[in-house]
Amino acid sequence: MKKSSLRNLIILGVIVVLIFSVYGKFKSSYNSMVILDEGVKEKWSQVENVYQRRSDLIPNLVATVKGYAKHEENTFTQLAEARSKAGGTFNISEEVLNDPALFEKFQEAQSSLGGALQRLMMITENYPELKANESFLSLQSELEGTENRITVERMRFNEAAKGYNTYIRTFPNNLMANMFGFSQRPYFKAVSGAEVAPTVDFGE
Repeated sequence: MKKSSLRNLIILGVIVVLIFSVYGKFKSSYNSMVILDEGVKEKWSQVENVYQRRSDLIPNLVATVKGYAKHEENTFTQLAEARSKAGGTFNISEEVLNDPALFEKFQEAQSSLGGALQRLMMITENYPELKANESFLSLQSELEGTENRITVERMRFNEAAKGYNTYIRTFPNNLMANMFGFSQRPYFKAVSGAEVAPTVDFGE
């Protein structure tokens, strides 16, 4: 075999190895982005679930409180309005996760609902008989657990988003991310006047 032919075979072999190496890296990175992105979406759905659970508890809670505090109509109205606005943001979609402005709107609506709910729970302190009602006690226990769950699920979402965002921003993954439309996911953060998730204080 001539030296030139051997040299050509070696060059061809190196090219083939490089192609397979690049393809392997390309495939691995793309699949990792998909997996991490799906992880973010899964955590997001858990956030939605706990917020939905809180919203579902409100009608029964209001009905129970109204039986003892009928004249607190302003508080009930504010809570109903906040729940209505928050309910309008419950539709989980790619648009919400891909649009920081819509994501912030979701946070603000939930924060407003949390504040209105907190005000409702504060007025119950004025009604000892209500605080001894078994239905109310059961509802407040469910609500307290739900508020704690919201905090946990928001934290888990942020952790998943951080892992995904870090991966797609590092070189050379950022080139591939831009090529295939993988964009950063927003984080849950404290909104103005709500540095922490709403805390429900049921008293003694």
